[in-house]
Amino acid sequence: MPLFDIQISQDEPVYVISVVSKLVGLPVWTLRQLDKAGVVQPKRIGKKSRLYSLKDVRRLEYVHYLMEEKRVNIQGIKIIIAKEEG
Repeated sequence: MPLFDIQISQDEPVYVISVVSKLVGLPVWTLRQLDKAGVVQPKRIGKKSRLYSLKDVRRLEYVHYLMEEKRVNIQGIKIIIAKEEG
């Protein structure tokens, strides 16, 4: 069976919310709250489905670190990310 070297852009939305939840260790409801707060903006497919990119997953790993290790709430995370990106 041949192996394929598939290159996927970091910005390409390919991960569903349940997979992202397992990858970053955050519950699905928390991911929804982070989306609602604008911390991360996954691509919407239809009204309900969210697709996350690798860039989103990396950001969510950082968000998880801030929440768990530094005890920062969602509003604090928004401020930290805005300062780092601005």
